[in-house]
Amino acid sequence: MGRGRVELKRIENKINRQVTFAKRRNGLLKKAYELSVLCDAEVALIIFSNRGKLYEFCSSSRFCDDIHIFIHSMLKTLERYQKNNYGAPEPNVSAREALELSSQQEYLKLKARYDTLLRNHRNLMGEELGNLSSKELESLERQLDTSLKQIRSTRISSPIFSVKNIFLTKLTRT
Repeated sequence: MGRGRVELKRIENKINRQVTFAKRRNGLLKKAYELSVLCDAEVALIIFSNRGKLYEFCSSSRFCDDIHIFIHSMLKTLERYQKNNYGAPEPNVSAREALELSSQQEYLKLKARYDTLLRNHRNLMGEELGNLSSKELESLERQLDTSLKQIRSTRISSPIFSVKNIFLTKLTRT
């Protein structure tokens, strides 16, 4: 016995709407993957959330290596779809530009975040410190001191450390 049909209407509760979006998005991505594997079809899927976040699936990894190649393949797939269903494709420059701009902005944000994390990691490892100001060096030192205190606190409170201390205390008394 299956579930009854769900009436399709906008979900008013924001949290429920977000949960439903996530579940249905994952289901749709799974179906796209299954279609590509079972039927050896080239499948491309683009989903934009109501907040404008981009989710994509592309069945062939060669399309996904470079974001521009991915966009190009998506546009070709859309043009083939238009050609087969609506006659000659009408180039939609604004949609193409919007997709390219959105993807480029997402790429630039991720690259900037990656560069920042890499720089912070190198600084924490004691590398590339020459270009830091004295305030940045002091902040880094405080960060490292705090981390060291947390590590020591965790180590001291661990059961292995406690057993080791008890054993060493008994050895020194005898």
